[in-house]
Amino acid sequence: MLRTLALGLCLTARAAGACETALVLSIDVSGSIDAGDYRLQAEGLAAALTDPAVADALVEGQVALAVVHWSGTDQQALVLPWQRMLTQGAVRRFAEAAARTPRAFEGSDTAVGQGLRFALAQFPEVADCDRLVVDISGDGQENAGFTDARARSEARAMGVAVNAIAIEEPGPASPITRYYLSWVVTPGGFVVTARGLQDYAASLRLKLLRELSKPIG
Repeated sequence: MLRTLALGLCLTARAAGACETALVLSIDVSGSIDAGDYRLQAEGLAAALTDPAVADALVEGQVALAVVHWSGTDQQALVLPWQRMLTQGAVRRFAEAAARTPRAFEGSDTAVGQGLRFALAQFPEVADCDRLVVDISGDGQENAGFTDARARSEARAMGVAVNAIAIEEPGPASPITRYYLSWVVTPGGFVVTARGLQDYAASLRLKLLRELSKPIG
């Protein structure tokens, strides 16, 4: 009986420490993103990850994180491979690495669908995680490759949720937000709108907290 109880406690502990979410942070480095814009994205990502509420959620969920850069056709790279956020130190180190990672490409067209497909290809490495999420950010509609709708269908078939940050110009118009909602985000997913890259860190923080919250029901 004691042996059975010990086994049950062991399994419970293992389940409590399981990976709740595998999250690919997929960042636009196409031609519309200049050096200053890229630095704002990199530093904004680091700031969002180390926000106390976000960091706590990452560790509590034993979240697996990876960072992808994408640009034009055949220009995608895994710049930070999967790492498990098991401690606050792990979150801090990952954020520091994200802040100092150079952009993978100097800019080209905007192949959103290919960027999404590349992100989807990373998930076999984290098959033990309960939820699979791509967090894609960008400031333009697809103008190369033209596989966005197909990539979204592939994400749905894999059970991967796709959410987005749409980086818009200041003002009331939201063409990038509408584009992501219409062509990229999976059913049940969402888009957070950042009004310029100065708003990127705050928008990403809100988005991460929403993505990492535990589903109810």
